[in-house]
Amino acid sequence: MPNQHIRPGDNPDLTKERETCTFDTDELAAHLYGWRSSVERRREITEKVSTDPHFANPILHEFLSREKRIEATAKKTKALVQRASDIVDVSNPQEMFHLVNEAIGIDGYPLALHYVMFLPCLTAQADDDLASEIIPRAMALEIIGTYAQTEMGHGTNLRELETTATYDKNTQEFVINTPTRKAMKWWPGNLGKMSNYAIVCCQLFIDGKKMGPHNFLVQLRCEKTHKPLPGVTVGDIGPKMAYNTTDNGFLAFDNIRIPRRQMLMKHAKVSSDGVYTPPMHAKLNYSTMVHVRAHMIYSQGHLLAIAAAVATRYSAVRRQGRIEQGGPEVQILDYQTQQHRIFPQIARAYAMMFTGLEIKDLYEQTLKGIAQGQADLLPDLHALTSGLKSVVSFTAGLGIEQCRMSCGGHGYSDASGLPKLYGVQIGGCTYEGENMVMLQQTARYLMKGVKWAAQGKPLSPSVAYLGKKGSPKSLIGLEGGDIGREHEVMLETLEHTARRLAIDASQLWEKRMKGGESKERAWNGVTVEMNRASRVYTRLFMARAFHRRLLSSPSSLRSVLTDLFSLYLHYECVDMAHHLLEDGYCKGGQIQYLKKCLYEDLATLRPNAVSLVDSLEISDRELNSVLGRRDGNVYEALYQWAKQSELNYTDV
Repeated sequence: MPNQHIRPGDNPDLTKERETCTFDTDELAAHLYGWRSSVERRREITEKVSTDPHFANPILHEFLSREKRIEATAKKTKALVQRASDIVDVSNPQEMFHLVNEAIGIDGYPLALHYVMFLPCLTAQADDDLASEIIPRAMALEIIGTYAQTEMGHGTNLRELETTATYDKNTQEFVINTPTRKAMKWWPGNLGKMSNYAIVCCQLFIDGKKMGPHNFLVQLRCEKTHKPLPGVTVGDIGPKMAYNTTDNGFLAFDNIRIPRRQMLMKHAKVSSDGVYTPPMHAKLNYSTMVHVRAHMIYSQGHLLAIAAAVATRYSAVRRQGRIEQGGPEVQILDYQTQQHRIFPQIARAYAMMFTGLEIKDLYEQTLKGIAQGQADLLPDLHALTSGLKSVVSFTAGLGIEQCRMSCGGHGYSDASGLPKLYGVQIGGCTYEGENMVMLQQTARYLMKGVKWAAQGKPLSPSVAYLGKKGSPKSLIGLEGGDIGREHEVMLETLEHTARRLAIDASQLWEKRMKGGESKERAWNGVTVEMNRASRVYTRLFMARAFHRRLLSSPSSLRSVLTDLFSLYLHYECVDMAHHLLEDGYCKGGQIQYLKKCLYEDLATLRPNAVSLVDSLEISDRELNSVLGRRDGNVYEALYQWAKQSELNYTDV
C-alpha cells in the first residue's frame, strides 16, 4: 500500500526515510485510534478546519499580545460552536478532542473547563432534579461553567479548603463565603472572564459541624449583562509561564446565598431539615478529579508525541558534521546520541497513549458499577490515576525538553512550537493534584495492598503482584532466544522491584511507628521511599498496558511494535538499574546486557523512526512547528515565520 505521507515537493531526506518504512502507517494509526475509519475521520476533520477561513491565523499567535490572543481564540470558539456539528459527530469525544486541537490549538479556549470539568462534574454528582434543569442549558451553552476548587492558600489538601458553605435551615439555603484573602479561589481555568457559573468546592457546615469539602453550583455573573453578581468578586490572575490564552481566574464570595438543591447531591445529601447523608464511598465526591486525571494520561502522552514528531522529522532533515572523513554531512538522526534522546520519547509517547486508552475504559467500567451501586473498582482507579498523573506528567515534561534540546538552537525558538508545548504540558505536574501528593495517595493504597497480601486477602488487579512469589533472581540475559519470553522476564523483574519497594517502604513505616512515632509523623519520615514505590508501581502498570496492546495488535504490526516495546522495556529497566541492583536481584552484567540490547534497539528502529511519528497522524496545524512540518521544507519556512515579527515591519 502506498505511503500516504510521501508527496511531491517534500524534502528528499524525509521522502527517503518514508521509503524505508517496513509497515503500514495507516494500520498502526488505526491500532492507536481504534479503526481505519477513525484515521480517515481525523484527516477529514483536519481538511475541513484548514480550509475554513474562520479558523485561519492571519497573524500567528506568537506575534500577538495576550489580549489579542484571547480575543482571536474567542472568535474561533464561536465559529467552532456554530460549525462543530457540520464537521464532527459532537457525541464522539475522540472527534471533538481532535477538532479542538485542530481549530484552537493546545493553549486553551473559553469552553475548555466547561466541557472537561463542569459538565462531567454535573453528570457525575448532580442529582436528577438539578441535572435535568442545568445540564440541558449547559449543553446548549445558555450558561458557561468552570470548576473552582483550588484556593490561593490551599490546593491539593482539600480537607483544609477555607471557602465555606453553611446551611441555613430557616431559609433552606447555603451561605457561600470567603473568610480570608488566601481562601480566594485561585487558578480555575476560564474563570477570569468567560464563565458565568461555577461548581465551587466548599467546606460544608451544618449546625456548626464541619462535614468536609462538597461541591455546589453557584452563579457568578448575570446571564444578560455578564457582570459579576452582588457579593461575587471575580477576575483574571494575570500572565503565566504558558497557557496564556486561558483566563485562569480568582474568585471570592461575601456571604451569598444559593438554594439547598444547588448542592451536588447524587451521592452526599443534605435534607431540608439539615440531615446529612454521606456517600456510599468517600472518594465518590472526588469523581471529577478522577475523571480529569483519567483523561490526562492520554492527553499528556499526546503532547509528548507532538514533541517526538517534531524532533524526529527535524533530525532527519538537519545535516551536521561527518561520521566518516571526506563523506557527506550526515543526518543528525544517524548519531546514536540523538537516537538515544529521541527514540525513547517515541516509545514513551505510545506507552502513555496506550495506557490512557486503557484507563479511560477502566473509568467507564467504574462509572457503570457506581450506577449499579458498586464502587469496588473506584479505589484501584483512584490509586492508578493518581500515580499515572504524576509519573506521566513528569516523564512527558522531561521528554519534551529532551526533544527541544535535540533540535539545537532552533528548538529554543517559538517557531519550533516546543517552548510553548513544554510550558503548556509542564503545568500538568501541578494542576489536578501536585505530583508528590499524588504519589503519596497511591502509596497509601499500596500500603493497604501490602497488608492485605500479608494476610492472604484478595487483591485488586493493579496490586495483585504484591501477593505473588517471583523467582529469587532475575533471569534477564540468561535464557536467550524468544523475544516474547525476554519481555516477560523484564516485566517479572519490574514486578519484583515494585513489590520489594512497596514492602520495604511498609517495613520502614512500621519500624518508625514501633519506635514511638505517631502514624502520620512516621509517614512523613518515609515519604521519599513511599513515592519511589508508587513510581515503580505506576511504571509497571504502563509497561503491562503497552504489552497488552502489543499482544492484541494485528500480525502485520507485531514486528514494529515488538521493536518499539523492546526499546521501551530496555530503556525503563536501564533507567531503574539502581532499583534492580539494590537487593542483588540483578547483577552488573545483566545491566550491561540491557544496555547492549538498548543500543541494538536504537539501530533497529532507525529505519522506521519517521514513520512511527507519521503514524501518530498529527497534522501540521496541530504540530504548530516550523521544524516538524510534514514536508520537511524547514529553512524557507523558518525565514518566512521570522519575517512576521513586528520588529521587521520597518527597517529602522
